[in-house]
Amino acid sequence: MKVHGHEVRGVGVDSETRCAHYGTERDVVAMKFGCCETYYPCFRCHAETTDHDAEPWPLERRDEPSVLCGACGAELAAQEYMGVDSCPECGTRFNPACADHYHLYFEGIEETPDRR
Repeated sequence: MKVHGHEVRGVGVDSETRCAHYGTERDVVAMKFGCCETYYPCFRCHAETTDHDAEPWPLERRDEPSVLCGACGAELAAQEYMGVDSCPECGTRFNPACADHYHLYFEGIEETPDRR
């Protein structure tokens, strides 16, 4: 699926990067994985649609675009994304629960207890 000109792979991906696993109003980001440099709405989509293990975005590349805002198409660096609760370009609010999975998306992040 093309989302604002970017290829986003996954299960049931919509025009704002929501997927079959996460579909709330705030689930509007896709993460680029270090293993394949491809955007996926979530780690579950990556697991279900690839034939390789997921590798998080490398720590030494944290200043490169690796997060896609599905609402406007802005690409954010990991360090930029982790410091905001909404897109700096369009103001769309992001799902704060995504922080529970940062360790799966970004190298060097410690796993945190799930808030759910």
